[in-house]
Amino acid sequence: MAAATRMLGAATVVVAALGATPASAQISVGTWQRTDAAGKGITMTVEQCCNGGRRLTYHIPPIGNQPATTLTVASPMDGSDAPALMAGKPTGETMAIKRIDELHYTTTVKMNGQPFATSTTTGTADGKTLTVETTQLSGGQNTKVVETWIKQ
Repeated sequence: MAAATRMLGAATVVVAALGATPASAQISVGTWQRTDAAGKGITMTVEQCCNGGRRLTYHIPPIGNQPATTLTVASPMDGSDAPALMAGKPTGETMAIKRIDELHYTTTVKMNGQPFATSTTTGTADGKTLTVETTQLSGGQNTKVVETWIKQ
C-alpha cells in the first residue's frame, strides 16, 4: 500500500493538468497513458464530475509485491482538498488541485493533513501531452519527479 500511495503522490501532478478546460477542447476528459520510465503501465481516466470538476481514476499495475490497484480523486479543481481513495477506501491522502488557466494547474498533496508534495502541470496547446513536475519531501530532502502523459 505504501508504494501505491507514493505513486498516487507522483500522479497528483498530472491531476493538476487535467482540470476544467473548455468543453470544446476536451483535453481534460479521456484516457491518458504515463510514458516516463518510472510510470510505465499507469493509465489515468478523466471524467466530468463535481459541478464542473473532474474525477481522476489511476490504474496502477503491480509494483514490487503490491498488487494492481485503482486510485480515485474527485476534485472540483478549485484548490480545495479532495480525498484520494484506494480501491474505494480512504487513504488519508488529499489532493488540492487548482486550475490556473487552460494549460496550467497546481496541486498540493497531503497525507493525514500534512503536505508532502506539490506539483505543477503544463499541457500542450494541442491537448495531447501533459508534463507534470512534482516536488516531494522525502527524508528531509526535496525530490523532484517529472512525469509525461499522452492522451490516448
